[in-house]
Amino acid sequence: MITVGILGGGQLARMMALAGAPLGLRFLVMDSAADACAAQFVPLLGADYRDEDALAEFARRVDVVTFDFENVPAESAEWLAARVPVFPNPRALAVAQDRLAEKSLFRELGIGVPAFAAVETRADLDRAAREVGLPAILKTRRLGYDGKGQFRIRSEADLDAAWAALAAQADRVGLILEAFVPFDREVSVVAVRGRDGEFRAYPLTENWHESGILSASLAPASAEASLHESALMAARRVAEALDYVGVFALELFVRDGQLLANEMAPRVHNSGHWTIEGAEVSQFENHLRAVLGLPLGNTASRGVSCMLNWIGALPERDVVLDEASGHWHDYGKSPREGRKVGHATLRADAPEELAAALDRVGAALDRREQVAPPATRLRA
Repeated sequence: MITVGILGGGQLARMMALAGAPLGLRFLVMDSAADACAAQFVPLLGADYRDEDALAEFARRVDVVTFDFENVPAESAEWLAARVPVFPNPRALAVAQDRLAEKSLFRELGIGVPAFAAVETRADLDRAAREVGLPAILKTRRLGYDGKGQFRIRSEADLDAAWAALAAQADRVGLILEAFVPFDREVSVVAVRGRDGEFRAYPLTENWHESGILSASLAPASAEASLHESALMAARRVAEALDYVGVFALELFVRDGQLLANEMAPRVHNSGHWTIEGAEVSQFENHLRAVLGLPLGNTASRGVSCMLNWIGALPERDVVLDEASGHWHDYGKSPREGRKVGHATLRADAPEELAAALDRVGAALDRREQVAPPATRLRA
């Protein structure tokens, strides 16, 4: 029996293991947190990701290695890759960990990006502000996610405050200034590439965020065919340039009918959770198929789906389960402000059916603001 090793034991590893059980797979997760939620289902090797003794034990016990999150040290991935197959490869991980390297790759591949500039000193920030223009967002190059490690600069009056907020990170992880994009919509394409180079992608997904954290995803996104094609072409270019194996997400802004790449996630992605019930083969199963060299599964959608993220604490479960189209996912995490603790997916054969279900759930849970954007889009 094949054992898949996962660096990181969060909800993505948890859902990956659940998807792999029908394939007859075993799993081992490595995480520094003793309460990693994936460990409720699969064995946990608790250790620091830089602990070579632990990495050696991990490598001995698994047949292939993949990731639950992108902030695993790239050097640890390289160390493992010398001893056991690792997918995606360490280079892809390293590029996705660094916003400057990531944006530079997009530009090299002819994929549209907002203006950006590296920032190392206070003087660099002044120069970058003139070069990129304001408003802009100062970000850490590494370790930022869900809106963390960012400062929005509206005018020159904000430059000192921005530097004060993030200066301590400049030497440790580097900074980048990115032009603010007054986008019309935020979308993502979740794609998968196999060991043999086969490429498939799920339908374009439209996303809404609250305080930098994904709030809702609607798939397929309502958009002209040319936009879908452009997004898939951009994802394919990235996958081939990095010789990528596995599932990844490319997050994009839509501005005046054009796409601008925001960032990529070298792993299964929050905006692809709808695929568990809403696609022929989920992103989690397809990721496992890819890293094991198995045939990729069908990425076609089954009707229309909307994923609702639960942040901080779980709402009333039965409200979702009362819906014929409702599916509930509890990550087994304790409540905490800003923490992703679960999600729900509503699926229907027709847009109007899904919009009505969202209205009922939103009203019952008092989450009208969360469900209103996707419900409105479905009725457009």
